[in-house]
Amino acid sequence: MSIIAKVIVPAGVALAVFASPSVRAQSADMTFFVTSSGPGKGADLGGLEGADAQCQKLAQAGGAGGKTWRAYLSAQAADGKPAVNAKDRIGKGPWQNAKGAVIAKDVADLHGAANNLTKQTALSEKGEVINGAGDTPNRHDILTGSQPDGTAFAAGDDKTCRNWTSSTQGAAVVGHVDRKGLRDDEPSKSWNSSHPSRGPDGGCSQADLKSTGGDGLLYCFAAN
Repeated sequence: MSIIAKVIVPAGVALAVFASPSVRAQSADMTFFVTSSGPGKGADLGGLEGADAQCQKLAQAGGAGGKTWRAYLSAQAADGKPAVNAKDRIGKGPWQNAKGAVIAKDVADLHGAANNLTKQTALSEKGEVINGAGDTPNRHDILTGSQPDGTAFAAGDDKTCRNWTSSTQGAAVVGHVDRKGLRDDEPSKSWNSSHPSRGPDGGCSQADLKSTGGDGLLYCFAAN
């Protein structure tokens, strides 16, 4: 019996050793994910730079930190600074999730009707599905501040919580990662431009984001 045990244990160890490189290689090839968590300050992400840093940090934890990661966020023209379009920040593609499924081959494909961004493919950096409509809690609202074509909104009406620097002022346009909403219409199905955030504090606090089915999550893309 002791001889059998000695044979079985090394075999199990060997299997684990052989499996590990495969998992690591798959993670290293990841070029798109949805953040498993936000910074925790609502839509105050520390600006675009802070949002990018969140993507980079989680990519590193997920085994893909060797790439340059960018958050899919637009910024509105303000204080003499020009607008920034989310679609211009994320590289050229193609992009694939933590399990190797391609969600879009390029920027045009990503913003077209045939992209492969669904609840089943828009995975976190851990390779996990993000809770959507009907799940508890619902976390399907993803911060974007963008129009359906990936461009920024015109200056004036705040759609980005003061360009991602405030948890108390403005509102933030979000997309639905599961492509589902309260109605069967285009905004409800939009991954990047569904509705503005709202809540008892206005729309930018962590509590506000949670009240409408969000959690301050981001889309992250490898830009190189």
